[in-house]
Amino acid sequence: MAKHRPERDSWGSLSDKNVYDWSSEEEEPDGRARPIQVLLVKDDHTFELDEAALSRILLAEEVQDREVVAISVAGAFRKGKSFLMDFMLRFMYNHTTENWLGDSDEPLTGFSWRGGSERETTGIQIWSEVFLVDKPDGRKVAVLLMDTQGTFDSQSTLRDSATVYNISQNVQEDDLQHLQLFTEYGRLAMEETFLKPFQSMIFLVRDWSFPYEFPYGLEGGTKFLEKRLKISENQHEELQNVRKHIHSCFTNISCFLMPHPGLKVATNPHFDGRIKEIDGEFINNLKVLVPWLLSPRNIDVKEINGSRITCRGLLEYFKAYIKIYQGEELPHPKSMLQATAEANNLAAVAAAKDLYNKKMEQVCGGDRPFLAPSELQARHSGLREEALQLFRSVKKMGGEDFSRRYLQQLEGEIDEVFVQYIKHNDSKNIFHAARTPATLFVVIFVMYVAAGITGFVGVDIIASLCNMILGLALITLCTWAYIRYSGEYRELGAVIDQVAGALWDQGSTNEALYKLYNVAANHRHLYHHAFPGPRVDEGAEPEKKTD
Repeated sequence: MAKHRPERDSWGSLSDKNVYDWSSEEEEPDGRARPIQVLLVKDDHTFELDEAALSRILLAEEVQDREVVAISVAGAFRKGKSFLMDFMLRFMYNHTTENWLGDSDEPLTGFSWRGGSERETTGIQIWSEVFLVDKPDGRKVAVLLMDTQGTFDSQSTLRDSATVYNISQNVQEDDLQHLQLFTEYGRLAMEETFLKPFQSMIFLVRDWSFPYEFPYGLEGGTKFLEKRLKISENQHEELQNVRKHIHSCFTNISCFLMPHPGLKVATNPHFDGRIKEIDGEFINNLKVLVPWLLSPRNIDVKEINGSRITCRGLLEYFKAYIKIYQGEELPHPKSMLQATAEANNLAAVAAAKDLYNKKMEQVCGGDRPFLAPSELQARHSGLREEALQLFRSVKKMGGEDFSRRYLQQLEGEIDEVFVQYIKHNDSKNIFHAARTPATLFVVIFVMYVAAGITGFVGVDIIASLCNMILGLALITLCTWAYIRYSGEYRELGAVIDQVAGALWDQGSTNEALYKLYNVAANHRHLYHHAFPGPRVDEGAEPEKKTD
């Protein structure tokens, strides 16, 4: 259930606003967007991806096939991440207006502000609304905002197109050491793909106290970061390697220096994010920072191995990466590379299968008219090959041998889906729907004529057999009609349809009888259920025949 508790904001002050924790089993009661916890921390300290909640966000019809821009703010707990993300949300909702910050007396809402003494949690929160943004080149992309906490900060660089690394006061050596895991991953990835594995890393230094050395903003941050990432001979070899790999692994590296938001923010226990209580210099720099991060011309679509990722594909990466974070220790870079290759191939499978489904729906789905089986088979073969070709054309990691099993998986899934399309198409054939009663009527008519002829010529045994089959067919027809009308005994109805299909489809009597025998053998229990035999006591002896 949703919980309400007083919270301390990221800068240290308490907030009385409502904070809601929504699981995947709960619907948003008033339809408003909210932060959704998509990574659940279990009691045994293992992690579980709330796939249902994540799927509702990423597989929404209007965004699932859009190229995705994934932006997260990562860093230590209670250091201003949620505070910043709420301003980012305000920009996304009001970016078309010049005064996107809104009224100076308006409380700040959005992501929850974590309490100061509350136990540190680990996980990923995603804003439940995905924003559709028009890029200058005319493309409409999906923008996803995430709050990444704890262990998963290192994962965010694998998953995001831009990671804002939120740091307090200065970039220390331990902040750079924190990046060592994914820089080592990046080194391994570049050995295989020869492409930079990561896109944008923005160092956001909050509470910057030395504007006389490096001024606030992007320009001062760029000069500061150049100095901080400079390699010198007296540095430890490990520190030198981290700096080298940061430069080689990222397409864009930048830094922004932010001033302190003011004493009222830090000391007022009732501060709720109103702009009028925030220091003016902080607001001025905020007006530069947020549009710089989120304006349509600056956001980049997530790419892996040179291929642009959709929301549907991003879901596969989430599922793959969560597997490597199940232990108590951080994953090895090689396992991260393996997970990326797996997700890369699964995303290609999902895209190819979706292409096949969409085009088959246009051929025979929904209210499309019945299609001749031969034509349906031909369309299927062409679209199947088109889907396989799409899979082959996508840039994938792991090599050809690694991708082969995913190609086989795609072939199997497409063939399974085609069986369902065949059934759906057959259900539209009026003759197919009438096949069972038509077959039974033919049996009744033939047996009636045969009984009359054999009775006329005096072959009474054959006439009696024909009459018995006629009666059985009549009972079967009435039973089938009742099942179709009432919806009961559907399994028995399926058996009748199979028997009628055997008589209808088979060209020879032997094949028909063989199929009838198989149906009878497979569904013998239905006969015993419908016509139970006499019960015999365990101690009773069978009656002996008397002469």
